Amino acid sequence: MSKANLLDRRQVVSTLLANRKNVVAIGGLGASTNDMCAAGDHARNFYLWGGMGGAAMIGLGLALAQPKLPVLVITGDGEMLMGMGSLATIGLQKPANLSIAVLDNEAYGETGGQTSHTSAAADLVGIARACGINDSRAVTTMAEVEAFAKAVHDVSAGPRFANVKIDSAGLERILPTRDGTYIVNRIRADLGFQPI
Repeated sequence: MSKANLLDRRQVVSTLLANRKNVVAIGGLGASTNDMCAAGDHARNFYLWGGMGGAAMIGLGLALAQPKLPVLVITGDGEMLMGMGSLATIGLQKPANLSIAVLDNEAYGETGGQTSHTSAAADLVGIARACGINDSRAVTTMAEVEAFAKAVHDVSAGPRFANVKIDSAGLERILPTRDGTYIVNRIRADLGFQPI
């Protein structure tokens, strides 16, 4: 992959969430959660802390429980590689309201920037398609990000998957709360449910 003209991760996430309306967004471990918070904290943001590989499955569970709500998972390539089996389950369940955006900088940012498998043989779009997620796309332009952001609101045509090639710039961490109970209860309240 050419390292020229890669997308800015914060701009990508900001665009995905800009006109979110009633979207529930799940942030994968690390930078994607920071990027979501940087785009603006929201009662429907679910920030994942210490659950490496679990973002897509949390998104699946929420999408199945709330089929009329658009659910967007925003995660990184390392986290998606660890939870790759979730794509098979999502492809089997086919939740029409679930979208997954992978921020792919081809590196394991949380552990020191080692090269990830997506820099060589691992084709996440091909894997998603092979798992039955027919709307799986490689995204390399902001116009494609904008198109995917609009598609997220269609709760009848998913699941959909986008592998977004981003740069590997080191950015200031914008850390949301790490209080899991608070995060869950805040989302529950915004959806009209009692706290747990």
